[in-house]
Amino acid sequence: MVPQFLKAFEHTPAPALNTGKKLIIIQLSGGNDGLNTVIPYRNDIYYKERPKIGIAAADALRLDDETGINPWLKNMKALYDAGDLAVLNGVGYPHPDRSHFRSMDIWQSASASSEIVTSGWIGRYLDACGDGQRARALEVDDTLSLALKGEERSAIAVRDINQFHRAAANDYVKMLATHQEEHDAHLAGYLYRTLANTTSAADYIFAQSKLYTTRQTYPDTQIGKRLKTIGQLINARTETSVYYVSHGSFDTHVNQADRQNKLLGQLDDALAALVADLKDQGTFNDVLVMTFSEFGRRLAQNASNGTDHGTASCMFLIGGGLKKRGMLSSIPSLEDLDEGDLKYTTDFRNLYATILDNWLNADAHKILGRRFDKLSFV
Repeated sequence: MVPQFLKAFEHTPAPALNTGKKLIIIQLSGGNDGLNTVIPYRNDIYYKERPKIGIAAADALRLDDETGINPWLKNMKALYDAGDLAVLNGVGYPHPDRSHFRSMDIWQSASASSEIVTSGWIGRYLDACGDGQRARALEVDDTLSLALKGEERSAIAVRDINQFHRAAANDYVKMLATHQEEHDAHLAGYLYRTLANTTSAADYIFAQSKLYTTRQTYPDTQIGKRLKTIGQLINARTETSVYYVSHGSFDTHVNQADRQNKLLGQLDDALAALVADLKDQGTFNDVLVMTFSEFGRRLAQNASNGTDHGTASCMFLIGGGLKKRGMLSSIPSLEDLDEGDLKYTTDFRNLYATILDNWLNADAHKILGRRFDKLSFV
């Protein structure tokens, strides 16, 4: 009489070395201002609408004859010059929503603004993958974002690997397995299977985390610590395919410059350490880093030297395997606006379709529910 909890392990495949591609998603929570991140330093309208918070042309780190990057992103400028960074401007979606919560749901679920979808685009990727890898997707946080929740399978959220391992090995988990008769058979089976998968993943991640110790010095910031965990697991050749992490908040209604520059500087320093770590171990060419935010900010500054919720914004793509680099698209027109906001020129789901099909070797049509034109960066 083997408890269902133990039977859930019977068909768990042995972990195999994953030599495929890795995706790191960095969520810039709160609505990062794209126009002070990627700067139209030769556009007079930009300075007219932002007389106090616009980044001076002399301070912008020049990417081309029209566009610069925030001076706090000096390491990302170096990645751009080295051909390891691509910039996609004007990313958004039709009929944009300016609510943090609703817009984030749209980005994470890859839904239309008129739809309510309760699963995430990476979660549905996990559903499509089926069984075969433990901890195929991992969020470095205490709670799991919608993006990583599937209809049948979900990622796991782990901020502290050692703490996660201790929690999964708790006696309470074992006690649950001895009380299965108190539960409905179907629900109990699901519960025990979930517990088995979680404890199996905890053991696996804990063991893998001990296989590699970085020689790089990561910054002692939240984003620095989280990217260090990701770099450690990638360089240990963990079979996880997708990593997810959040950074923010970029909700800069008041005194934007101080908050945004600090957060961008923290991101820049953490990414520099991660890239150096991956290059040192020869894993950089198999890693793609993608940044996104739920929306950008309005063109005009507000009365508090900040910016209010807007629409389209910029995204960064970092990796050694980029096929197209540099500036993938121009900043949208600052004259042709949508009620004071930038008009999107690229649907974010075109980017998702490209990553799913060309990077993760998945079926984007099945996962996203419809076909989207793909881009050419990977």
